[in-house]
Amino acid sequence: MPYEPLDQGRLNQALRRLGELAVAEGIELELSLYGGAVFTLVYGSRESTKDVDALIRPSEIGHRLAVQVAREQGLPEDWINSDVAQFLSAQEAKRALPADTFGPGLAVTVPTAAYLLALKLRACRPPLPGYPGDAPDIRFLLGKLKPASLEEVEAIFARFFPHDALTGRAREIIETFLADLA
Repeated sequence: MPYEPLDQGRLNQALRRLGELAVAEGIELELSLYGGAVFTLVYGSRESTKDVDALIRPSEIGHRLAVQVAREQGLPEDWINSDVAQFLSAQEAKRALPADTFGPGLAVTVPTAAYLLALKLRACRPPLPGYPGDAPDIRFLLGKLKPASLEEVEAIFARFFPHDALTGRAREIIETFLADLA
């Protein structure tokens, strides 16, 4: 099934249904959201995302229920995927969304703005046809966090990825953002 943009309404509908199915199974799923879903659902800084980068626990039941939601709602079977796991930091910083955000059956967490910024700076993907790259999300998070200097952003990044360094592209985005504020 081709990927269609998932807007806030469609994401809410799918996640509510996932929670309903979890309740029917007598469980509560733990869902840690990352990436585009956070920008779409939590910040409203994007109109949509193509998929939901998330860790779901228990994973076997969660995956089975997500596939059921996909079939019921005409979504790709991997509308929720855990590919993001390979990019996460051991020093994660998350916050819980209110328990009623998606109804019963789901306990949802999202990265703090600082952690999400570090993840986006680490990826720092360039734009491609039909994909704006990570720069718009980085600029949004910088605007939210309001760092005073490149060094402040480097410190945020180092808190989560102490053995990595910012790429030249990431530095350029940060420096351009800071210069535009001056």
